[in-house]
Amino acid sequence: MSRKNISLTENLEDYIFRNSVREPDSFLKLREETGKLAQANMQISPEEGQFLNILTKISGAKRIIEIGTFTGYSSLCFASALPEDGKILCCDISEEWTNIARKYWKDNGLENKIFLKLGSALETLQVLLDSKSAPAWASDFAFGPSSIDLFFLDADKENYPNYYPLILKLIKPGGLLIADNVLWDGSVADPSHQEPSTIGIRKFNELVYNDSLVDVSLVPIADGVSLIRKKLIE
Repeated sequence: MSRKNISLTENLEDYIFRNSVREPDSFLKLREETGKLAQANMQISPEEGQFLNILTKISGAKRIIEIGTFTGYSSLCFASALPEDGKILCCDISEEWTNIARKYWKDNGLENKIFLKLGSALETLQVLLDSKSAPAWASDFAFGPSSIDLFFLDADKENYPNYYPLILKLIKPGGLLIADNVLWDGSVADPSHQEPSTIGIRKFNELVYNDSLVDVSLVPIADGVSLIRKKLIE
């Protein structure tokens, strides 16, 4: 039996886009604006964005935390899939990039579903975990252990292993962690790559694989996306 996935040629990628992606014009506008930035490669693809959108709908998530927002494409995909009473907390360190995100949240009528917290996401997660009430910067968001339905991890790769234990404590049993860039352009499988980012992702992948508290599937979409489900308490 073959272990190989189909190789995606440019023609096949175009076919997938034409026959799968339903990208709103406002999302395309954001993608084009972000494409002019030097860091444009940090933006997720529309194919991945639609994948995140449908996962949100399937999971029924109402409380989401996104670690790494950049200019806001993924947060639009999540927020537009949330029910009326759904909320997403976006964590990032850049006011410049998230100012672009804020503009598109407002243009899409989603600003009331989105909280933004600038600063260390590790510190933000710890505050939420330790809180006895919702913090002032997210007044009607979730807090405390086992309070979050879905996480999206797409931030500093060397810290993936440090985010993981905090996420596992915050996420509900049956909740979903979606981790992006887990193949890191293939460098995770090449021992000659010893950059901190590559080492961080390798360690994260190993932590997840060896964790009996979760189910995991590493999906070869985009730059590799891991779907990690916290098991129900038995």
